Amino acid sequence: MLAGGCNNKTCNNRKIVIVAIDYFRPSKRNGRFITEWRCIVKLTFSSAIEAADTERRIIAGVVVPFGEIGNTSVGPVMFERGSIAIHDTAKVKLLLQHQPNAILGRAQSFKTTDQAIYGSFKISASSAGQDALVMASEDLISGLSVGVDVQKSEPKDGYLLVTAAKLQEVSLVETPAFENALVTRVAASEGEAVDVPNPTTETESIVEKETPAAVTPEVETAPVVEASRSIISASYQVGELRSPIKTQSQYLEHTIKATMGNDESRDFVRAADGQARKIQAANDSFTTNPAFSPTTFSPTVIDTSLMIRPTIDALGGARALSATGMTISHPKITTNATISTVAEGASTAATQIVSSYVNATVVKLAGTQIMSTELLDRSGPSFYSAMYENCLRAYAKASDAAVIAEIVSGGTLCATTVAASATGVQQFVGAAAPAVFAATGELANAYIAGTSQWSLLINAQDGSNRPIYAAAQPQNTAGQSAPNSIRGNILGLDLYVDPYMVATTIDDSAFVVTPSAICIYESPTLTLSVNVVATGEISVLLYGYFATKTLVSGGLQRFNLT
Repeated sequence: MLAGGCNNKTCNNRKIVIVAIDYFRPSKRNGRFITEWRCIVKLTFSSAIEAADTERRIIAGVVVPFGEIGNTSVGPVMFERGSIAIHDTAKVKLLLQHQPNAILGRAQSFKTTDQAIYGSFKISASSAGQDALVMASEDLISGLSVGVDVQKSEPKDGYLLVTAAKLQEVSLVETPAFENALVTRVAASEGEAVDVPNPTTETESIVEKETPAAVTPEVETAPVVEASRSIISASYQVGELRSPIKTQSQYLEHTIKATMGNDESRDFVRAADGQARKIQAANDSFTTNPAFSPTTFSPTVIDTSLMIRPTIDALGGARALSATGMTISHPKITTNATISTVAEGASTAATQIVSSYVNATVVKLAGTQIMSTELLDRSGPSFYSAMYENCLRAYAKASDAAVIAEIVSGGTLCATTVAASATGVQQFVGAAAPAVFAATGELANAYIAGTSQWSLLINAQDGSNRPIYAAAQPQNTAGQSAPNSIRGNILGLDLYVDPYMVATTIDDSAFVVTPSAICIYESPTLTLSVNVVATGEISVLLYGYFATKTLVSGGLQRFNLT
């Protein structure tokens, strides 16, 4: 894929944009490699597109410039004069965005000069052609793109010279690769003719003619007579003048030009004034005319609920729940075997291992939304997404809170009581981490804290009033806790801030945990819609099955306030 550049050249007081290649595709055909290029030229319109009820619609413009070097991503490229062959004009179709099945029309004529190839295309009366014409008039589709098969090329000093190519198709494209283009015309009604630039003469003659779509043009090297707008009184039923006036300075500029006799600027000023009159619907204030001050509704829904589960994330996430059963049993060894030193000839003491099951009960987390049929039928699509997302946030909160409750009921309160301070946090980690290892044989990996402990960590200072956990370049790093993230590090443990824990620094305001000490299971969330026949309302049930159980109590150490 090549991204082209362009050079500007002035001819007959008209700006011509020389466009390079922005598309490159090699392919093998008949035993040789063929290269396909696209040259893009941007269309601008000298006046508004005026759509009428007649059948004739014509777009014209420069499709290929000759003898000009365009800069591409693989280097400079130039088309030699007469290097592009057009074998059958009627077979050259006008496509939309180079899609073979999106045909807008066909070529009506081509004119070749020493400077460029000019093309004229007739737009189909189909709905796709009408849509393309409207979008072009609104500058939504503002470029022409041609595809050619390059058959011969040779490298020159600093650029690639294309000496032979065959025109394949032309397309209307959304975004041309270059900023400027030859000013062209789009004739959307019977009363318009097409302006075709003349590169060899500065005079204009008025010509009005129809070129049959099936005529194959001959390559012309002689000067081409320019076609300009015929002086025909036409009745325009659709469309309005697009004024370039967007600022007060532009309005002043065109007002001065209109006063000096510039008809085009006079039309622009009238169009801008017309738009202003549409906005100023009343001369009085909004106090006496509230009907002219409609309420604007933002599409963004403010939702203060959170789609996070910090405690579940700290414990490694939830595992998939099986499709059947309401109990999950984990076998656990409660009494371990013992090994000791035995003297020669002495008997060996036997200690039998004892095991049992730790059962996790499956529960249902569910919520219901009851809506009227009027709300469902008359509301916008955003209502459904907002309602469903809010229910998912509520499910996340409920499942996370269930795990917190299990840790509080099944975990172990730290044996060391500590104060609600930075020193207390350090003492809690110092006592809890070894206790987790002693109980499970695994290392603690996470420090789960409520918002009050998060505030404590952010405000923690050393003896010189320097932040301990929020320092940008700490001298003796104890960890990292910042107000712009609920993740951090506390004395080597991953920090998870959970807003669903207790809001003050009391017992159970923080946990030091290892994932193997607890099991968490859940099924995919499901929705079930049920009609409430008596009232005609709709009940939407969101639910999921969930199970959690403490496996090793000592692996879940809870904060113990002095």
